[in-house]
Amino acid sequence: MIYRLHHATTYDYAQPVVLGTHFMHLVPRERPGQFIRESQLAISPAPELRRDETDHFGNVTTTVSLTLPHRQFVVALSATVDVAQPTPPRADFSPCWEEISHSALRRAEIAEFCLPSPLAAPTPDILSLATDFFPQGEPILSGLIALNKKIYDLMTYRGGITTTATTAAQVFKGRIGVCQDYAHLMIAVLRALNLPARYVSGYLRTLPIEGVEKRRGADQSHAWCSAWCGDGIGWVDFDPTNNLLVHDEHVTLAWGRDFQDVSPLRGIILGGGRHTLRVNVDLDPVLT
Repeated sequence: MIYRLHHATTYDYAQPVVLGTHFMHLVPRERPGQFIRESQLAISPAPELRRDETDHFGNVTTTVSLTLPHRQFVVALSATVDVAQPTPPRADFSPCWEEISHSALRRAEIAEFCLPSPLAAPTPDILSLATDFFPQGEPILSGLIALNKKIYDLMTYRGGITTTATTAAQVFKGRIGVCQDYAHLMIAVLRALNLPARYVSGYLRTLPIEGVEKRRGADQSHAWCSAWCGDGIGWVDFDPTNNLLVHDEHVTLAWGRDFQDVSPLRGIILGGGRHTLRVNVDLDPVLT
């Protein structure tokens, strides 16, 4: 599937901003099953300094500094992306979860996703949920599919209740939130069993496939969970917000241990006073 992606973020300030420095994860990354045909990140006003780099996790980052007074700040991404996520094998053909858990710490690039992070740390209550889906000898994919559905059923999707600082423990207690909360909870459950799991930010197809109900999290930035299933399978992505095995409706932007590693846009400004924020996202198939 080929998609055309547009993402615009606009800040309007009540007073002029004198100085501003902003750090962004807004350019989609390449990964197995995702190829970036082209992308442009337009910034207004034009920054006096712009630096494009790759972070520790391989994500594309952009840092800008603005030193002239301005009352509006706009970042607009436009990209064309090919998506065809590999289809994992039958769940009962995947290795047992204990095999993954025991081997995960042998490789640094995998092991770091087993460890607690500020927003996705396991607790005793979360561990009790984990053991329900990973009994002894359970194939890793079977457990993941069941856990994905459980979180979908357990949670109530509602915005305005949680924030970007809400932890997995708080989510499990309240059982209400948005896509990043679903993802943090699933990640924490897997880490409770020493299973590698990472937080993935990205986008979800705006208009659903004909005959399918519109997905939760479309028309905005989205998030989901990726789990390591061994060398023979690799990373497999799950969207607990929609009870989906990620295939060709999602575009990956970045990944890390939790939201704090991949926040789309954060920064420091001098001045500005009160501000309003507008975010518009469209991810539409390209007709061929």
